[in-house]
Amino acid sequence: MAKRASVIVMSTRWPLPEPMRLALAQADAAAQAGAVPVGAVITRDGTVIAAAHNGPRDSHDPTAHAEICAIRQAAAALGRDRLDGCDLWVTLEPCAMCAGAVMHARIARLYYAASDPKGGAVEHGARLFEQATTLHRPEVYGGIGEAEAAGQLRAFFRERR
Repeated sequence: MAKRASVIVMSTRWPLPEPMRLALAQADAAAQAGAVPVGAVITRDGTVIAAAHNGPRDSHDPTAHAEICAIRQAAAALGRDRLDGCDLWVTLEPCAMCAGAVMHARIARLYYAASDPKGGAVEHGARLFEQATTLHRPEVYGGIGEAEAAGQLRAFFRERR
């Protein structure tokens, strides 16, 4: 395990945790629907309470990223706006909007697969959780299922070029 800023980078030499496998399946569903293959799963005490994938184009909603959709589902399922004690598993490093939603939802732990040097805001770009004004800092673990998620993204964009 290597440490980069506030992100703990995990090795995936062991089988992927079930929530990340489910997030990858959600990403595959997004790709099948013609959306960028990003999937997200929220768990609490090891139980899945929400699963979603990217859907901005289908829903005509630019905020319908996988993380936002999963956070909305989890908040509805729990009947509250704070998701403390919950873990978010996502196949791509969250953008600034999604990292902000993670912060406001008070997600306890963020696990993501592939880094996003262009649009990510956790270990790249704004590095939102490192800012002095950040209201809440989740534990962050990157690189879990990175090869699988990066492969999905590469295949998706290769087909469109």
